Amino acid sequence: MDTPTYLAAELRLPTNWLDYTILGIYFVVVLGIGFAARRSVKTSLDFFLSGRSLPAWVTGLAFIAANLGATEILGMAANSAQYGVYTTHWYWIGAIPAMVFLGLVMMPFYYGSKVRSVPEFLLLRFDKAAHLLSSILFAFAAILIAGVNLYALAIVVEALLGWPEWVAIVVAGFFVLAYITLGGLSSAIYNEVLQFFVILAALIPITVLGLRSVGGWDGLSDSLTRSRGADFMTSWGGTGIGSDNPLGANWLTIVLGLGFVLSFGYWTTNFAEVQRALSAKNLSAAQRTPLIAAFPKIFIVFLVMIPGLVAAVLVPKIGTAGSDLQYNDAIPYLMEQLLPNGVLGIAVTGLLAAFMAGMAANISSFNTVFTNDIWAKYVVKHREDTYYVRFGRLITAIGVLASIGTAFLASSFSNIMSYLQTLFSFFNVPMFVVFIIGMFWKRASMKSGFWGLLAGTTAAMVNYFVIYKQGIIDIPSDQGANFVSAIAGFVAGAVVMVAVSLFTKPKPVEELQGLVYGTRSPGMSEPPAAGDDAWYRRPALLGWGAVVLAAACYIPFSF
Repeated sequence: MDTPTYLAAELRLPTNWLDYTILGIYFVVVLGIGFAARRSVKTSLDFFLSGRSLPAWVTGLAFIAANLGATEILGMAANSAQYGVYTTHWYWIGAIPAMVFLGLVMMPFYYGSKVRSVPEFLLLRFDKAAHLLSSILFAFAAILIAGVNLYALAIVVEALLGWPEWVAIVVAGFFVLAYITLGGLSSAIYNEVLQFFVILAALIPITVLGLRSVGGWDGLSDSLTRSRGADFMTSWGGTGIGSDNPLGANWLTIVLGLGFVLSFGYWTTNFAEVQRALSAKNLSAAQRTPLIAAFPKIFIVFLVMIPGLVAAVLVPKIGTAGSDLQYNDAIPYLMEQLLPNGVLGIAVTGLLAAFMAGMAANISSFNTVFTNDIWAKYVVKHREDTYYVRFGRLITAIGVLASIGTAFLASSFSNIMSYLQTLFSFFNVPMFVVFIIGMFWKRASMKSGFWGLLAGTTAAMVNYFVIYKQGIIDIPSDQGANFVSAIAGFVAGAVVMVAVSLFTKPKPVEELQGLVYGTRSPGMSEPPAAGDDAWYRRPALLGWGAVVLAAACYIPFSF
């Protein structure tokens, strides 16, 4: 078939009154949840952590929905159109093991120490310098990532209504601001549970109709094998060291860069997700939160990968100079081409839900960190609780305005997934190395946290902007460069932490209780709630079950 000539900015979805009715109902429900949640916000703990009162199934679905933003939908579909079945690595290697590790190993430290944020844990384990630096880096990263979700949302609004991109970004940003400011984290979480099911209702029709349009899986596989090569439809084909493949990375950089450093750095320290687990009603529920989320995560890869592969068949030159469509346009293009009215309305609603969930997750985590870890700790101390609730609402508005600015930065990238992975290598990986060494090595000194974080961030940025961008070392793709940057940041942070620890004094052992592996705190020894002995309430069993299932899913795509 001929390559379509639609400009990305001119994609127009053939919507009618039925589609707009579905969309309108959804918006009314979302704002209604915000108003309902507002009545339960009486203290800062209610606003920032839902009073630590939510059940595991709610926090588990909110955990996965918070990740179902631009990264999952436009980003992973773009990734699949560009790199093929290698996208499975971001799920079965790059997510599931780290989610299990978070639930089984790290949540007892987070929840047991009663911290309100991830950076606050560094204050307890190291010192104020490490805490302040991590808070600033995290707040900056949260705004950048929220901007990515806002830009992705604007793409859909632009395609739906034909609004200019800047209008779509501003309108979408202020809508998210409304319901987060009203109900705080509770509003965000309960909306995320709703959004999870709406997202599935959007992605399933796109996937099914997309497969049907290219002759099923066999037709899809045959077409892409002929046009892109056999490795495009495998997970591990061509990943030997020195071999060429579409991803531009070998098995070692995939396993170490993505599977260990980037993955564990994101899932174990990114407060946008961890915040959902911290809002759980007890330690058992907090541990089960990422484990419950791991099971749908195993299968969501098919709902985002297949549309990207279908777009690569229907638009053979997508993302290249020979096409007006970028990789990011894969999902909106399929919606325009394949979905009938009514189903189209559900799909649009689902995509808007996904992007709002991703943006809301980052904005709600940003307002918590900025209020509790920067403003209340270093600027305005010891004020009444109601003051910090008011300030939290104010900084939420400021965060949304800043995200509107960073959304325009994201619009300059053809593949927003590559941009996101670049941000993760800069900000999450260095924080992970500080956490992992601090949690498992008592000798790690108070000063080592700050210097390890600074060295890791600097090394990752130098690798990307100097060594890769200046062509000092030839790395085949942006994603390959991100994997190498992550490894460089991890190694540099670890080496500096060890060196600094050897020449500075460690923290007294009595101050490390509940903060280092092998020590305990009262929060870590709480008895299980009634009925917690059921098999589905055992964190270890749930976690290892998710790992085994994810490994089994790899088999059909390995060769």
